Amino acid sequence: MSFPILTVLALLPVVAGVVVLLMKGRAARLTGMVVSLAVLALGIVAFVAAARGTDLTETHNWIPAIGAWYALGSDPLSMTMVLLTVALVPVVLGAEWHVGERTAESGGLPTSVFFGLALILEGLALYCFVSVDVLLFYLFFEATLIPMYFLISGWGGPRRRQAAVKFLIYSLAGGLVMLFAVIGVGVHSGASGKSSFLLADLAKVSFDGSIGRYLFIGFFVAFAIKAPMVPVHTWLPDTAEQATPGASTLLVGILDKIGTFGMLRLCLGLFPQASAWATPVVLVLAVISILWGAAMAATSKDLMRLVSYTSVSHFGFMVLGIFAVTTSSITGSIFYMFNHGFSTAALFLVLGFLVHRRGTADINAFGGAQKTAPVLAGLFLVAGLATLGLPGMSSFVSEFLSLAGAWGRHPVYVAVATIGMVLAAVYVLRAYKRTMTGPVTDQVAEHVGKDATGREKLVLAPLIIVLLVFGFFPKPMLHVIEPAARATMSQVGATDPAPVVKEGVK
Repeated sequence: MSFPILTVLALLPVVAGVVVLLMKGRAARLTGMVVSLAVLALGIVAFVAAARGTDLTETHNWIPAIGAWYALGSDPLSMTMVLLTVALVPVVLGAEWHVGERTAESGGLPTSVFFGLALILEGLALYCFVSVDVLLFYLFFEATLIPMYFLISGWGGPRRRQAAVKFLIYSLAGGLVMLFAVIGVGVHSGASGKSSFLLADLAKVSFDGSIGRYLFIGFFVAFAIKAPMVPVHTWLPDTAEQATPGASTLLVGILDKIGTFGMLRLCLGLFPQASAWATPVVLVLAVISILWGAAMAATSKDLMRLVSYTSVSHFGFMVLGIFAVTTSSITGSIFYMFNHGFSTAALFLVLGFLVHRRGTADINAFGGAQKTAPVLAGLFLVAGLATLGLPGMSSFVSEFLSLAGAWGRHPVYVAVATIGMVLAAVYVLRAYKRTMTGPVTDQVAEHVGKDATGREKLVLAPLIIVLLVFGFFPKPMLHVIEPAARATMSQVGATDPAPVVKEGVK
C-alpha cells in the first residue's frame, strides 16, 4: 500500500494535540473531538485493510550505523490494539467534556490541555503498537509517560501530583531496565552478524543461554510494571484514586496494554527459550496477581481503587494465558486485552459520573442511588457484570478461552485462578449492593438526584454495545486475532497439547 496510513494514523493525533494545546474553550474541545473521530475512522480503515491481507508495512532506514529503522507494521495483534485505542479516545473526550470546569476550584488545568494531551498520548500509543523496530518501540514506550504524567497531575484529587510522581518513578525504573535490554539486543545482533533492531532481523538471531535470559528479564520487568503485576502494581491504585476517570481509562484501557502487548511481541517473540525457562515463575506471579487484585477489590472502600484492583486481577488472567502458550490461551489473552479496555472504561466512567455527583468515591457515602439515578445504576450494573465475566458479555469469552487454553498445560494454576472469578462476583455485587440498593440517604437524595444526561448516555452506549455484540457474536474479532496467536506459537516453536484420552473411554 503506497499511502503511509500507519504514519498518518499515529502522527495525526500528535500534531493535532499540539495544536489543541494552543487553543482555548469550545473550539479546542470541538477540534479535539473531530480529530479523534477522524483517527477512529482512519483506524477502522487500517484495521479492515490489514484484516483483508493488505500489506501496510512502512520501512525507512533511520540510523544505519546501529541498524535502527523507522519501521511500522500491521499484524493482527497490533491492529487489534490500534482498534481499541482509536475507539476509546473519543469516548474519553466525550466523558471529560467539562473536566477543566469541574476541577477549576482545585487548581485544575483548562479542558483544552486535557484534550491536547489525550490526543498526543493516543498518537504515541499507536506508534508503540505498530512499531516493528525495537529501538523505535522503546522510544515511544518512554514518550507515552510525558502526556500521561500531566494527564494524572493536571486534574483530579488533592494528591494527584504525588500519584503522578509515583507512576513516573515506577515507569522510569522499568524503562531504565528495558533500555539495558534494548542495548543488549542491538549489541548481540551485531555480534551475530549485522547489527539491527528490526524485529524481522532479530527473529533470525539466536538468544539462547544466559544472554537470552538476562535480556528477557530486562524486557519482562518493564512490561510487568506497565501491565501491572504483583508486586510492582502499587502505583496503579493510588493513580486511579487521584486521577480523573478519563485519565484512568486512558491509563488502564490503553497504556497498560503495552505491557501485555510487549510480552507477546518481544518476550515470547524474541526469547522463546528464556520464556520457557521463566514460565513457572511468571505463572505464579500471574495467579498471585489474580487473587491479590480480586481480594483487594473485594475489601476496597474507594470505588476508583476498586476498579484499579480489578484490573490487576484481570491482567493476571491475560499473563496466565500468554505464558500458557497454547493457541486458545493466547487468542483469549489478546481478546481479553481488547475487551478489558471497554469493560474497564465503562466501569471507570459510570462510577466517575456518580462520584462527581456525590462528591466522594467512598462506598459508604452512597446508598439507594438506583432510586434517584436508575439509568446510571443500570449502566453500573451492566459494566460490573461485564467486568466479572458474565456469559453474554465479551469478557466471558476471552476469560474462558484464556483459562480453557491454559488448562491443557497448567491445570493446577487454572484451578487456583478460578477463585479469582468467584471473588469477581463478590466485589462487583458487593459494590453494587452498598452503593445502589437500600434506603436513599439524605446525602444521596441531595447530590445524586440527577440521572444520566444525554451526553453521558451517548458516551457509555458504544462501550455497552461492544461488550454485548462481541459477547454474543465474537467470531469476527476471533477470526482476526487467532492468526496472531498461531504466529506466536510458531515463533516460540510450541504446539498445542494433545487431548488426554483415558483407556476404555470412547
